[in-house]
Amino acid sequence: MSIVAQLIDVGKAFTGRWVLKGLNLSFPAGLTTAVVGGSGSGKTTLLQLINGVLRADRGEVRVFGEPIPQNRPEPFRRRIGYAVQGAGLFPHLTSRRNVVLVAELEGWSKDVINARYAELIEEMGLPAEIAERYPQQLSGGQQQRLGLCRALMLRPGLLLLDEPFSAVDPITRVGIYERFEHVQRHEGVSALLVTHDMREAVRLGDRLIILKEGRVVRSGPTEEVVRAPNDPYAEQLVNQHL
Repeated sequence: MSIVAQLIDVGKAFTGRWVLKGLNLSFPAGLTTAVVGGSGSGKTTLLQLINGVLRADRGEVRVFGEPIPQNRPEPFRRRIGYAVQGAGLFPHLTSRRNVVLVAELEGWSKDVINARYAELIEEMGLPAEIAERYPQQLSGGQQQRLGLCRALMLRPGLLLLDEPFSAVDPITRVGIYERFEHVQRHEGVSALLVTHDMREAVRLGDRLIILKEGRVVRSGPTEEVVRAPNDPYAEQLVNQHL
């Protein structure tokens, strides 16, 4: 099984406090790995290390088989899609411009941009008429799906998802799950989902990692972790939320 990202004995500290401690993790290509943990467990810090926004204080982070570049990280980051809670859309840009802006900056041709935009909008089940609407004219679910379109526009090798579905209501969330699962299968993209929602992690994750206070307490195929948590904290999460 090929690996899209890897952390080797990684530690990260802020103002003398270790947020992540001795992490050794591998993220398989083509699958969705869900990372679950409470506030302060280091979930978002993990994503920021993989995206090169933060640097590890100990150990090494490798993405696409290589160390994260120290200089000119922008070309590296364009190979990674990022979707966040609340979609993070630019309010002054139309829906279409929010999605295609990164491709325009990359110098893609108009025809290629149009085809990719149309493909993503269809896959996400969004109506064509939203193209000229602004984010504030869309529902929360539409905004979140549009944010996923933007994250996928450049056909990234890795998709990072930081609590992307938590801002929408439960009924809308189920519909977004279904769309995400469809797109993930169609695109074959490797995804890393950070969430505090165990049910969401089990629904979407092929693999599951449970963090507590910056350490991995359990990891493995999702069904295996749920069946045998093998750790008091992991067992508590499974029993309380499933």
